[in-house]
Amino acid sequence: MLWTKVILLFLAVPALVDVLIPWLILNLLHKLTYSSLGILQISGAILAATGLFAVGWVCQAFVRRGKDTPAPFDPPYRFVSTGLYRWLRNPMYLSIAVLIPFGETLFFETPWLIMYSAVLMLFLQLYIVYVEEPALTKRFGRPYKKYLRTVPRWIPRIPKDN
Repeated sequence: MLWTKVILLFLAVPALVDVLIPWLILNLLHKLTYSSLGILQISGAILAATGLFAVGWVCQAFVRRGKDTPAPFDPPYRFVSTGLYRWLRNPMYLSIAVLIPFGETLFFETPWLIMYSAVLMLFLQLYIVYVEEPALTKRFGRPYKKYLRTVPRWIPRIPKDN
């Protein structure tokens, strides 16, 4: 049952945030075209695929290590600080709000999705600072406080071995 929930979450969140909303934006602006398959489209596809891969990686880490989903409404039972979470605190958010939309921006050669990404990042920053991190601090205590001090929120950094 857990894997089913995570797979549905994996399909639903990127589908809404990184497919449906960008499609609506591009469709409303009549920008849902690209000139030809060139270096920008290939680079964009690679960037978006990297973001999607990272989302999948995070989902499996939450099942295996956290024993639940990465969803805020169905949080893990155990604190997850391994894998991509050793490099930065929010790899899923970074993938969904930056890597995939920037890949789409390159693919469709339009700046509109960068603006969408910026709004999404602002929302996530506010949510993380005022809702998620306080809730995780309360839930996981001292280990999470140490994690906040040692792992960056948005810009990946090579982890220091303990």
